[in-house]
Amino acid sequence: MDTERARELLTAERARIERALAGLGRADDAEPADEYDPQNVASDLYQEELDQGLGEDLHAQLAAVERAEARLAEGTYGLSVESGEPIPDERLELFPAAELTVEEERARERGA
Repeated sequence: MDTERARELLTAERARIERALAGLGRADDAEPADEYDPQNVASDLYQEELDQGLGEDLHAQLAAVERAEARLAEGTYGLSVESGEPIPDERLELFPAAELTVEEERARERGA
């Protein structure tokens, strides 16, 4: 993949993740909450746990982008971190931070 195209994809992916992180916990239904109402407490707790899980996933995605940016700087972007085999451009277009080929990813998932 062309270095400039890879940089564009990674920049866009970073921006998407950072927007999603900034939007966590901002939902407000504009209704005054009755802090003693069990439904409100349960709803708030559910939302906090959901945001925490989403936040952890987004931070993991951001770390993957940072690793991909480092590989781009090193000249190894687009190569599997496991085998060194090229990752097809089509995969990188969909998943700019991809670290493995599809086959390696499937093998890893089966082994996990």
